Order: sequence, then structure tokens, then C-alpha cells
Amino acid sequence: MKGDLKFLLADDHAIVRRGLNQILKDDFSEAVITEVANADDALDAISKNGFDLVICDISMPGTTGLELIKKIKNLKPSQNILVLSMHREEQYAVRALKAGAFGYLAKESAPEELIKAVRHILVGKKYVSPSMAAILINHIGNQERLELHELLSDRELEVLQLIANGKSLTTIGEKLNLSPNTISTYRSRILEKMNMTSNAELIRYVHEHKIT
Repeated sequence: MKGDLKFLLADDHAIVRRGLNQILKDDFSEAVITEVANADDALDAISKNGFDLVICDISMPGTTGLELIKKIKNLKPSQNILVLSMHREEQYAVRALKAGAFGYLAKESAPEELIKAVRHILVGKKYVSPSMAAILINHIGNQERLELHELLSDRELEVLQLIANGKSLTTIGEKLNLSPNTISTYRSRILEKMNMTSNAELIRYVHEHKIT
């Protein structure tokens, strides 16, 4: 594999970036590694530079949920992206792949698995961990038995999580750059799709299913 690889690490936690940097340097000693701490800086770096791989979290300042992946793909459709997130695979893996990521790993994954994923993606392959493969198979084979939150769009899922975190419609609108009326419409859709009638029911569901 070529020695002049360029990686972009996008994560708002410095200690995570430092750890990733060291893991990558152990296997790709000649690689050039750029670090950013928020979505805006990530998009700016990608617009100005060519990266062989972007390794990013999906929960960072300047973006929400899967929005960063979609913005990167709009900016550079061919950009390789590996999501490394605190969110469990069953919550976001399928959505991340649909959004354009080439792989998805939980942050508790072993360094060896990270390197395996990186190597797969660098040669043009998507990386699916064994646990994620099981999730994908289950997702494909059990469409009729989806969890209620899996019926929601990406934006609806974001609104659901913010409601469960106690945010008002106005605050959610400010965070997502949408009007309170639009957020109210999203809330109505969520309640309808999940066959619920109140925020209390939504909050209970989120906590029971650990949708963080």
C-alpha cells in the first residue's frame, strides 16, 4: 500500500483523535494525518484537500446525526468515509451505509478491527464487521418486524432523540436550522408512525431502547 496516504480524523474529543492517530501511525507510518474537531472544519479540509479516507464521528459540533456524511458525499461523492461512533451498530450502521459511508465501527472496537476496516476501504471495499453483518441480514430479512424507531427518517430520528433529551421545539429548531412549526410537524409524524400520543411515551421508548 502506498506510503503517502492522507487521512482526516474528525472527532470533537482530542483524546480520541490522539488514540486514532497513534493506531494509524503504527500501521501506516508514512501517512499524513489531519485532525479536526468539528463538522465545519472537516468540510473545509475536505474541500481543500484530497484524503484517501475520512474517519469521523457522526455526533460533533456543527452537525447532527448522519448529516455530516451526507454533506461530505455532496461535496465529494467519491470520498471514502469510515464512521467511528459511540452509537451502537444496531442504531446507526444501516443508516450510515445508506448515507454513503464505506464502513461503521463502534468506538469500543479493537484497534485491530479498525486497521482491518481501513485496509478494506483503501482498496475499494466496504467493511462490515461480523456483528454488523448479522444486523444487516436481520434488517433485510425482517422488514416486517422493524422496531418502531426504524420506521423514522434520519431527520425524524434526530428530532426524537432531541425531544427525549428534554429540548423544546424552539431549541430543536435552532439546533437543526428549522422553524418551530417544521419541528412540530416532525413531532406529529413521529407520534403517528410510532402510534404514540405524547412526549412522555416517546421519552420512555427512547430510554427503554437506549437510543442515545
